[in-house]
Amino acid sequence: MLKYSKALGLMVFVFLFAMCNQKSKNEAEKETILKGSLDITVDETVKQIVDDQVAVFEGTYYDAKITVKPKSEAEVINDLLNQKAKVVITTRDLTPQEKTRFEKSKINPRVTPFARDAVAFISNKSNNDTLIALKSVIDFIQGKPDGKIKGLVFDNPNSSTVRYMKELAKVNEVPKAGVFSFKTNNEVIKFVSENDGMIGVIGVNWLYQPTPDMTETIKNINVLSVQGLNGGGYYSPTQNDLGEEKYPLARDLFIINCQGYSGLGMGFASFIAGDIGQRIVLKSGLLPYKTPGRKLKIRSEIIKDKE
Repeated sequence: MLKYSKALGLMVFVFLFAMCNQKSKNEAEKETILKGSLDITVDETVKQIVDDQVAVFEGTYYDAKITVKPKSEAEVINDLLNQKAKVVITTRDLTPQEKTRFEKSKINPRVTPFARDAVAFISNKSNNDTLIALKSVIDFIQGKPDGKIKGLVFDNPNSSTVRYMKELAKVNEVPKAGVFSFKTNNEVIKFVSENDGMIGVIGVNWLYQPTPDMTETIKNINVLSVQGLNGGGYYSPTQNDLGEEKYPLARDLFIINCQGYSGLGMGFASFIAGDIGQRIVLKSGLLPYKTPGRKLKIRSEIIKDKE
């Protein structure tokens, strides 16, 4: 009787194991580089360009479904490190410490740069001075008053723009006095449009591709030209100044894939880094990581139409 029970238990175990393996196999077969469903956690400051990429990708590959989840940079990185997210889009590469953590988990993240973005300074339209020195902003963050700046306005305390500016100013925390934080870039734009003397710090993508409800609000702000820490001229966050590496607040965008297999994350990364994806970046106002090529047809002579 005991031998019969053991044999029956072994058969049940083998059956359940086979069923689990079959289920995993079936789930894996549901996703390929061009088919299946995928959640992508995205830095909120660059959501607009990612939405454009997803729309064209899904319109090209009908069996693919990608859900964009915008979060602050700190949340994006934490979700990736804690394996709550497999594919993310950030405004920075992984740090050596973060890469080491993945290595310990035997995970090899695939990091693909695909665009150059910028942090932009904005002011109220009533402010006729559209120039600002980066040193003035850094001094303000370091707690040194500046007569031209009543306050700095950020989108989120945990955002990539806050982290970026703290690194430039070499401070661990921004001052409590004169620094304001909201939740989104749109809230920053709206606040600055209604308050003179405030300087907003946002991702430039939100200016080039405003949401429909923000079209009129955008008209009430100025995008400031910035002088770098080494002095010299003032430059704007345009494609030209980004391409010539003149604008001092440029940053690269990355898609980081930790799926560990050839899934939809790999397909989407290849798409946005490829010709179509780079043309979408170009059209958005950001700078493509690789300039899309153009085919030119050169003729040795001009053929006139016969009358």
